[in-house]
Amino acid sequence: MADDDSLAGLQALHRDLCSVIDLKLPVLDRLVVNLEARLGELKALLDKKPKDDASRRTLSSGVIKIGDEEYRVNDEFTQKTIELADALNLDELEAAALFLGAEQESKELDRSQQQTAVIRFHRRRETILLCLQLIARAALDNTDEIEIVGKEVLQQAISLILGVEGNNARPAFDFWARCLSSMEAIEVWLHDIAERLQSAQVVGQVSAPGFLETMTFQRQSLTRQHEYLAAICTYMANMGYASLDNYKSLLSRVKKLDKHDILAVHYVPMTMRLTVHIAQEGQSQTQEARRMHETLMESRENDSWPLRNLHAATLAWWLAEYSGRYVDPNPNDPDLAGVNFEEEANARSEAFLRALDDGAFQFMLSISQDVRPTRWYDPTKTSMISSLLQETLVLPSETPPPQDFFVQLMMQQLRMFVDSFITNMPDTLRRLKVEEDDQRRRLQMSIQAPAADQPMHLERFLLLVSYAYDGNPEAAGEFWEDKESNLYGFLQWAAKRQPTPRIAMFCEMLRSLSTGQENADSAHKFLLEEGAMATGKIRRTGSLSYTHIFNELLEFQNDIHDTKKSLPSHILPQSQNPADQVAEPESATMLESYLRLLAHICSQSFMARSWMLAPEREHNLVGICFNLCADKVESALRASAFDAVASLLVEKTPQVAASIWTNLDEWTVSGFHVACKQNTTIMGGPRDDLWVTLAHGYDEYLAFVRLLIALVGPYVDDLGLYDTLPFPESLGSTRRMPGIQRFIDFVMSQIFAERTLDVEDPLQKSVLRSACLRFIATCLSTFNEDLVVFANKSSLDVDAVMDTSSLLAYVTLHPFTRVMEWLFNDKVLKALFACSHQDVGEVDAALADSPLVQSLMLTLEVMDLVMELQTTFLDIIRPALKSQSSFQDSQVFNIALTSFEDAILNNLQLIVDLGLFCGTGHEMLTLASLHLLEKLASSRKLAVSPAGFGQRSGRSKIVGVLEKDGEAERIGRCFASLMQFREEELEAGPEAPGYAVKFRILEFLNSCLDAVATRPTIAHVLLGLSCGSTSVQVLDGSLWSEGKSLFHAVMLLAVTYPDNDGEMFISWRSDIKSRCWDVLHKMWRSPLTRSVVMDELRINELLYVQAPCLTVIDAETVWDGAPLGSAIEREASGEVTSFFTGPPAVSFQNFLQMRAAYLDYAARELQLMVKQGLPSLKARIQNSLLGVTVLPGGESTRNPGVFDLFDFVEIVIPERTLPLQHELLEGVDLSMCTEEKGGVALYSLNLLAQLFTLKRKKWKKDLYYASQNKDQVTKEQEMQTAAEAILMLFDDHNRRTLIDHYRRSVLRSWVQLMRVMLQGCDFEPAARTAFILQTFQVILPKLEFSYNGDPETALHLLRLAETLIQKMEFESPVLAKNKAGDFSNDRLSQLFRAALVGVYCSITTPELRELCYQIALRYIIGVSAQTGKGSALGRHILNTIKHCGSHLLEVMCDDAYGGQGSCRISALLLLNSLVALATRQESKYILETFVALNFIGVLVDNIKHIPKELQAAAAPQIPMLLQNYEASLALLLRICQSRLGSAYVLNAGLFQAIRQSGIFRVDADLGLEFDDPDSLKKYYDLILAILRVVNAAVIARGRQNEQTVFQAREFLRENRQSVVSIFKRSVNVGAARDAQEDLTDLVDCLTVLVEFTGFLQYEESTALKKDRADFFS
Repeated sequence: MADDDSLAGLQALHRDLCSVIDLKLPVLDRLVVNLEARLGELKALLDKKPKDDASRRTLSSGVIKIGDEEYRVNDEFTQKTIELADALNLDELEAAALFLGAEQESKELDRSQQQTAVIRFHRRRETILLCLQLIARAALDNTDEIEIVGKEVLQQAISLILGVEGNNARPAFDFWARCLSSMEAIEVWLHDIAERLQSAQVVGQVSAPGFLETMTFQRQSLTRQHEYLAAICTYMANMGYASLDNYKSLLSRVKKLDKHDILAVHYVPMTMRLTVHIAQEGQSQTQEARRMHETLMESRENDSWPLRNLHAATLAWWLAEYSGRYVDPNPNDPDLAGVNFEEEANARSEAFLRALDDGAFQFMLSISQDVRPTRWYDPTKTSMISSLLQETLVLPSETPPPQDFFVQLMMQQLRMFVDSFITNMPDTLRRLKVEEDDQRRRLQMSIQAPAADQPMHLERFLLLVSYAYDGNPEAAGEFWEDKESNLYGFLQWAAKRQPTPRIAMFCEMLRSLSTGQENADSAHKFLLEEGAMATGKIRRTGSLSYTHIFNELLEFQNDIHDTKKSLPSHILPQSQNPADQVAEPESATMLESYLRLLAHICSQSFMARSWMLAPEREHNLVGICFNLCADKVESALRASAFDAVASLLVEKTPQVAASIWTNLDEWTVSGFHVACKQNTTIMGGPRDDLWVTLAHGYDEYLAFVRLLIALVGPYVDDLGLYDTLPFPESLGSTRRMPGIQRFIDFVMSQIFAERTLDVEDPLQKSVLRSACLRFIATCLSTFNEDLVVFANKSSLDVDAVMDTSSLLAYVTLHPFTRVMEWLFNDKVLKALFACSHQDVGEVDAALADSPLVQSLMLTLEVMDLVMELQTTFLDIIRPALKSQSSFQDSQVFNIALTSFEDAILNNLQLIVDLGLFCGTGHEMLTLASLHLLEKLASSRKLAVSPAGFGQRSGRSKIVGVLEKDGEAERIGRCFASLMQFREEELEAGPEAPGYAVKFRILEFLNSCLDAVATRPTIAHVLLGLSCGSTSVQVLDGSLWSEGKSLFHAVMLLAVTYPDNDGEMFISWRSDIKSRCWDVLHKMWRSPLTRSVVMDELRINELLYVQAPCLTVIDAETVWDGAPLGSAIEREASGEVTSFFTGPPAVSFQNFLQMRAAYLDYAARELQLMVKQGLPSLKARIQNSLLGVTVLPGGESTRNPGVFDLFDFVEIVIPERTLPLQHELLEGVDLSMCTEEKGGVALYSLNLLAQLFTLKRKKWKKDLYYASQNKDQVTKEQEMQTAAEAILMLFDDHNRRTLIDHYRRSVLRSWVQLMRVMLQGCDFEPAARTAFILQTFQVILPKLEFSYNGDPETALHLLRLAETLIQKMEFESPVLAKNKAGDFSNDRLSQLFRAALVGVYCSITTPELRELCYQIALRYIIGVSAQTGKGSALGRHILNTIKHCGSHLLEVMCDDAYGGQGSCRISALLLLNSLVALATRQESKYILETFVALNFIGVLVDNIKHIPKELQAAAAPQIPMLLQNYEASLALLLRICQSRLGSAYVLNAGLFQAIRQSGIFRVDADLGLEFDDPDSLKKYYDLILAILRVVNAAVIARGRQNEQTVFQAREFLRENRQSVVSIFKRSVNVGAARDAQEDLTDLVDCLTVLVEFTGFLQYEESTALKKDRADFFS
């Protein structure tokens, strides 16, 4: 749609303008393209086609053409379009295009299509004007000193927009007139809207849905458009693109304004600027200017302006600028011939004074305080303005504040007026002062003269100067940079002979001009110089100076403390100047102004503070201030004195702080007066009424809290340890327990807990809360809990290092301890949670630096600090202090609270508020809310908090409160909006406002999901899920079901947010992307959300969308400008590289994290498809993993396959060696400096830095450096440098550790994916074999390399290799005897060798060896068909084993004898296969090695221990033991199958071992007694295995071996009873045989042995011989 293109294009232009002008980004080329594309729209300004009958008839016909497309429209569309055209006075066809273009966005905004169309219409107008305003400001405002790259382009663009060619500015004048006409049209439109709203209210009719919202939006948008137009006109006038006719038109329009509102204010800067342009010499002809002057002067009498004070102000602006023509007139100007300059100057002066009487300065002061209101509580300034404005109109309170650019523009014009008035009308200024002083004296001498009639024009001007220059140090510097300038001369002149009201205004002006250190230094010198000038004269001049100020303060101080007289009605010293000889009722205001000025200058200027605090100073400002704080003095004056003292504590030193603490403590004890003569040493504390008095006056206790904030803050020279108390350790010890507990109790109890709830005024409440919370936050943040850790876990003597006497004194006296006590008090908690509960609408409408927002941020900061520090306080500090009597006496802690989480559970609205605050427009508040929400959600106590008392299960309370009233959906929708990807963020970088919010939201989600994995948390609720007690679900109609949830925003960001720019990976981008993947990863891994998330990801086809975006990396891949390969090479050559301590390593780490998540997701998705039996989806995944992805649209594309994604293993990160022997680390247990993050143990750089600082501090105290015979300063610098270098090494080590962790994670995921593919994918047999062989080809080099020191990588690769070889079909044609088959067989042979090497490599472990055994075993079994007698492959395998050396078989034999668990069985099985192979090849190597290692003897010897081991074993151990016996006996059986092997076994004592075991002597009907229900059956299996070994050995030796046969016969004879019992049992003779028993094999074996040995014949012959021997007996 054309409307879509127009709005989107204009918004893109606006982004580029902001990027070039504000952010200084290199997008100038794109800006030029966008400017060229939108030039026509910018030229058109706000032009639009009005309603047209022809267009309406076309619309009614039912067929319209929009762009190049034709549409058929129904009656409903036609009716709504006509309503839209009527509402906007827009051509019907244009309205139809606008209505149609709003269709999609209406769904996103959840508004009607008609309402959305209105929004889009005004948004487009606003964007046009905003772009024009930015271009005009950059191109035409020559007061802006900021350099803009491409300013020439913008100047050319504005010329094209305005139509200016060469010196012909006429088109620009026309454009200016169009802007003015547009402003007038907007005013008419706003008037119509106001009437419609009023009519709806009066009639009481029910408005259409969205009517009020639409009207309000239009009113706000039109007001902004009016403001933009005013700014554009002002900028144009600045460069002369406005004529005299334009000025006249403007005046004609301004004089018709009849309402003092924001629209009238918009005319002020353009009127002022155009007045300057027309009135200045050189901008208009003298004759034209003089005629204009006459017209304006006559207008005062002839024209009746509704806004009379605006008329007066306009005349004042003109006169101030027009008078500049006559400061140095041109004598050759014919238009000035015969002019009486003096007479005209007097006339202008008279006209100016009349304009002032008509309210010129009142109007200027009124609009100044309207556009720059005092957002923070400043009663003195507010009182000044009120007294000067009197009845002057001000803007209504509901008026929307002007934008910052307009405020700057207004102040800029006001500064020009100030300069012009001072420079061009000095006589008028002097006359003003003289006449006002004289009139003031006469009025005050008159008994009935009201104070309101006193002239205050000069005072108003001083405040105007204050407004114009406040907050702009550069502009204020113009007053100080040249002492010969008119501005500096004005200061000197204005400082002399001032009555009280004016001196207060002058002080206020001087405060504004002394903002910034340089200006404050200049103001300090100014007051010094004026004082020097005054003291050098005999007659006092009354010039404002330090001398004058201190004299006034001291006189008032003396009057206060002179008990013989009461305070006089005036306190000013007598002066010779008549204007000063007047009773001044404003004396207190004057003194407040002095103190405010001193406070401001001292807070800004180090020079001024040093001068004030110098020991040689005659007057002690601190002492004077505390002396002024007597009970006779007004509360406001005491407040100013407190502020003055606080200003001296900026960048305080311990000495300054100690002095002021001492003064303050003495002041509290001596009853409001330090110099009291009573003996304060015997007084226990302050007077009873002190704290009551302090807590009575708002200004006073607010200032007192500010003073305490300055006092408890850190010292300027603190090294970051915060190991010093912020007050003298012995403070008050002569009268009470030392410390500042009473001051803390005053703030926490009387002010924070009580006054913040009692104060009614919203501004005062916010300001007071802000001060109290700042005090609390300062007390908490300046406590170093790590000192407690060091004292408990290190050998460092912390007590000796600390500046405080001991660690116990530190934790006892530090404000942290008492403040934490109060933070567990019910009243304080009530006040704290009241601070956190604010109306979201008010917060959103407030400015970021307003007291409301700032107090709210401080509230969140305090809560965050409490959550962070409560463990140390509750577990260590509080128990240690309970034994102290002073602690018991002053306990305020609620013992019912075991943690701060208990308080939160009683105030669960906080959770909702934090979520809602994230939707405000304040970035810092959003970040603070998210940070605290992250901590609360990560607290297990909150995350699993049961819904009811005593419940162990049920939904968490914080989950329940979010789901109540639909707040979760509201907050989730807000979060989803904040997570939207915007192109401009990439240009602005990590400083972009949206970037930080996205980052913090993702941190919050990840932290919350980590906290509790098995129960729903607030993260699940906000992500869009409905939560039960232990489950989640998707509700119909929810944001999740509609695809608009936060989860979907995260998922979209994970895919669309780019982590590289096409040339290199960028860390800050990948920070966002990787955290998105981390959220998804946690959710699909969690049993709680796995099913829901996997289904949703599949619906959105995440796998197929992401696959083409995958990137293959290598050593040359660039990470934030640095390739990893080159960094490793430089390190290898000895160079120092910052790769691992900077952004490059972060981007590499993030890449690995995302790669691991993708591979894990692919494996799980494939596994799920296999489980669910979905072959088509399984095939699609398989194709994608093999390198061809079918996109959602059906198109196929290539992508990196699973083998390409093994790229990460090529990159090996060398380890970082830490300098553990360095003297800074000597005696340090580094384990106390470690912390776990994401399952990885890392070093805490903060703890290490503090540890190094403590060591350096200790060495310095112990004169360590001196003992080293080195210059102390040099050694300190060396140690500082060494500490920084070591910290960098630890940072480097941490990053390498993280990279290694994620690299291993990728490896695990890749291996798992390969195993799932092998087991689940449908491969053809040949394809499967090829896939397995290709995998071997890829992993074998990495496997062999991993044996050099990477056991985890070796383990994962061996697991994969074991899975692969188990699936290998050794009969596959791929392994046929041809060239390709030989290559494949080589791969298998290489794997076999790698497995053998893994058995005895340096990193071997039982688990690793077991995998190696399994691989080797499978290989030998697989190729057994090819390893027959004399085969080449058989010989090759045996040679491979020989080449590995005897150490291989030694390790295998050790595992076979005493290996752990299944490793032993695997070793036995492999040895079994090796013996079989060697037997086939007729090789004696294996058996001879066994003999050399005495392994056969060990195996045989094990038989004798079988019964005892079984009887001693517990039931769980029996199965493994039996498996071991089975495997070892099988190996013996294999050995015995050769003649040589049987000889070795028999020689090892086989029959003796069996005899000693007694296993055959057991009752055959009972078997061995061991803990197994099938013990008898397993007994028979065991003796069968032994019997087979015996049979094999006997048969292998042959009948001719009489010795073996004899041993066998003896074996049978000895166990004849058992043999007979077995025979009987087999035929059910005697004991009943179990149906499950099958003794056939056992009987067969016994039968074979009996028959082979001829045992029966032997028995008979033996019996016959015995009978013959007994023949004669």
